[in-house]
Amino acid sequence: MHINLASPFIIEMWIIIFLVEFVKGSLLVALLPVYMENTLGLSVTVVGLAFALQYLGDNLFRSPSGWIMERIGYRWTMTGALLMITVAVVLIIYAKDAASLSLACLILGMGTSPLWPCVMTGVTELAGSTKSGSSGAAMGAVEMASLAGTGIGPITVNFLMEHGHQSYRAVFFVLLAFAVSVVAVALLLPDRIAHGLHAFRQGGDEPGTAHPKLTPLKSLQRKLLQVGRSLKVSRLLYPALFLQAFAIGLMTPVVTLFTRTELNLTPSQFNLLLIAGGGITVLALIPAGRLVDRIGTKTFLNIGFLLAAVSLAAFSMVRWLPLVFIVVPMVGVSYAFILPAWNAFLAKQVPKGERGTVWGLFLTLQGSGMVAGPIVSGKLWDTVGHGAPFVASACVMVLLFILHLTIVRRTKLRTGESH
Repeated sequence: MHINLASPFIIEMWIIIFLVEFVKGSLLVALLPVYMENTLGLSVTVVGLAFALQYLGDNLFRSPSGWIMERIGYRWTMTGALLMITVAVVLIIYAKDAASLSLACLILGMGTSPLWPCVMTGVTELAGSTKSGSSGAAMGAVEMASLAGTGIGPITVNFLMEHGHQSYRAVFFVLLAFAVSVVAVALLLPDRIAHGLHAFRQGGDEPGTAHPKLTPLKSLQRKLLQVGRSLKVSRLLYPALFLQAFAIGLMTPVVTLFTRTELNLTPSQFNLLLIAGGGITVLALIPAGRLVDRIGTKTFLNIGFLLAAVSLAAFSMVRWLPLVFIVVPMVGVSYAFILPAWNAFLAKQVPKGERGTVWGLFLTLQGSGMVAGPIVSGKLWDTVGHGAPFVASACVMVLLFILHLTIVRRTKLRTGESH
């Protein structure tokens, strides 16, 4: 039995993820790189640093937000965070310099920080309530919402800018309306998932127990100690978590600039490229997630990492447009293989008692790659060459392939010894 993808929690989180990624994707993929370079006259290194601050805000607050969510529930954690996204968009509308935009990016990151800890904890809780505990299809569904938002957002704002002849300011106000609407959806979330209630109450937090009342800091310290004792994973998983996001972070600030400067694409052609790459990823995610549940994560991750490495390296070199439209869907297919398989692979490593905190920890490690990626990317762009960030990302994918094979082999040996 699989998770019911039509459950209210999954639908609500699907809408929230889509709308948040729509706003974030519009800003980070389509608007801010060009706006900051062309309108404000900032270097790509500065653009990379501003993006890194967005990921830093997201990353720093992921573990605390997972812990807060265990205390006050999904609804108020998400509502409070999403209000910060609204504040960030307002700041972007009125920002005129690098410092103001960087602050807005930091607040935007803080606002998105609870999103994935809440999603991953909720999906893992729902999977725990089914007999098979299969989460691949549900992970594919939420990744589909994320990628759909990240793709449709830039396509929409590019259309508004090119065909609607809207100014940056007008488009920012459209995104502000989306940011406000997502806060309203967050108010529909449950405080708790009913069958996951006891998982939230472990560790002496059950009302009426004899444990003395601890300060929030002491409670967090005790929770991290519990996690340290219960988390039995390969040490290689930690660098792999970093590298998986680092590979994406290398591309994020420069992909739009690359298509404009090296491929000379118009906004309409860039939209077609987003549809070719993102569309195939979105369409393939749910079937890929279901196949992950049936045959496991190993095959999908091995093929995905290698295909990503080859296609990213090719993307950095091709300049003939028809070939670009062959290479980009290959990148899309590789990510459709990687994303649900990677999240399902991580879900297997999470102990039942501290799901929120462990997902927060995993996503913090993963998010640190998203902080470092744009900084390295901007430097590579300015100093080595415009194709360098994509070549670096391809190399990281090869390294991930090797790390994953080693983790799987060591896990097999360890489980064999324990029997």
